[in-house]
Amino acid sequence: MGTKKNFVLDTNVILHDYKCIHKFEENDIYIPIVVLEELDHFKKGNEQINFNAREFARELDLIADNKLFAKGADLGPGKGKLIILTGGDYPEVIAKSFVDKTPDHRILAATYTLRDLKKSSKTILVSKDINLRMKALSLGLDAEDYINDKVTDINVFSKNHEVYENIAPEIIDKLYHGHGSIPVEELEFHADIEPQSCFILKSTRSSVLARYIPDEGIVKRVEKERCFGIEPRNAEQTFAMNVLLDENVKLVAITGKSGTGKTLLALAAALQKNESYKQILMARPIVALGNKDLGFLPGDEKQKIGPYMQPLFDNLNVIKHNFSYQGKEIRTIEELQRNNQLVIEALAYIRGRSLSETFFIVDEAQNLTPHEIKTIITRAGEGTKIVFTGDVEQIDSPYLDMLSNGLVYTIDRMRGQNIFAHINLLKGERSQLSELASNLL
Repeated sequence: MGTKKNFVLDTNVILHDYKCIHKFEENDIYIPIVVLEELDHFKKGNEQINFNAREFARELDLIADNKLFAKGADLGPGKGKLIILTGGDYPEVIAKSFVDKTPDHRILAATYTLRDLKKSSKTILVSKDINLRMKALSLGLDAEDYINDKVTDINVFSKNHEVYENIAPEIIDKLYHGHGSIPVEELEFHADIEPQSCFILKSTRSSVLARYIPDEGIVKRVEKERCFGIEPRNAEQTFAMNVLLDENVKLVAITGKSGTGKTLLALAAALQKNESYKQILMARPIVALGNKDLGFLPGDEKQKIGPYMQPLFDNLNVIKHNFSYQGKEIRTIEELQRNNQLVIEALAYIRGRSLSETFFIVDEAQNLTPHEIKTIITRAGEGTKIVFTGDVEQIDSPYLDMLSNGLVYTIDRMRGQNIFAHINLLKGERSQLSELASNLL
């Protein structure tokens, strides 16, 4: 056990993870009173941060006593104390650099004062805001990101499927004949293959796409399948379509840069399997970009979220354009929409619902926190399949990055589970121009 530390929490850490106060081991946690003031502004609303603000208030209510503002309240065995910092000076050194007493600067002042008061132990400001951390460092304060839910290995997002060479031709011949499968033990490297992993087997004369099916203990040949007019254009898309159509794979993550076909493949597979599910639900988080804030858009709630949902409707239109207006497939899609069996809506509207026998596609999942992802997955009832799609290099949330977003966190934690599959798409198929821009700009 190392020397006990003092951690000062920024508001955004609590909004990111309302249970964060229980994750600092034996160290003491300090919350400036201005943080509670800020949290009070977030309590109303239906977004995840509003839920987190309310839940943290309940956490405080469970442990609140007179010691919370003086000596500190115990957080439990093996944990430190929680102290609310009230009052406090605005040190001259901070006033010279930051004249305005904004909430961020008041948090800096509280950290600075605490550091001088607790010279025998290290004081660290914890914030998801890189700018606030830079300000703290400029004052000689220690500052860190909240890393409790960060992953350490993201190499999986820089490569596609595995390729195994020098495979005996007889093994590949078996996969092309009979049942199209072999016992996994026939592969020398079978101990290294993760459940639901996809790979290419190559011999000196042929190759085959394959997937490990853990429940059956077999390696099965993967064939290209056309779904509602959408046909995979490369090996990764073929793998993605294969796991999307497999009802035994309950959770799928598809990552890749813009134009690789993540959402389109998921929607096409969902439509292909529409008779196996009561509803196809597509959603994405609302993240305002630039000056396009939701509150300033005209119209009611449905009209406000329309621009944010448009990319999902665009994918639906791509599929529709593959068929004649009077075609059977178009009638199927329109009937699904008319009967509320194909629904596109904002992710915020999903809270509190139990999703049974639903093919649920969550687009732009890289903009979700780990807790938001957990909330979504725990909504899944019997017969539900959840698909997360996203580009881990294109994060719009100001307090998430490649290591801390919910999509990466989920893939890291779920890897190796029999009902989970992750496919990484590298090659853009939208157009030659789109692919060139993704690679060069």
